Amino acid sequence: MALHFELVTPSKLVRSEDVHMVVVPGAEGEFGVLEGHAPFMSTIRDGAVQVYKTEGGEPESIMVRGGFAEVGEKGLTVLAEHVEG
Repeated sequence: MALHFELVTPSKLVRSEDVHMVVVPGAEGEFGVLEGHAPFMSTIRDGAVQVYKTEGGEPESIMVRGGFAEVGEKGLTVLAEHVEG
């Protein structure tokens, strides 16, 4: 099973893919999201979103500044104010 992950900014869709897990820099601390996670919403702080494409694989880090993360039936959506790169 895979988690559907989307990373968007106010101007564009940056990423849309199925992954194993994503670790998000939440305002209250980092949190990991796997397929089947309970619905959840959080503000995010500046930091790295870590995307694990496979179980046990090395994460890809994507630097973000501010925004929100929402976990729902369709997966995880990170709405970042700015994405580096």
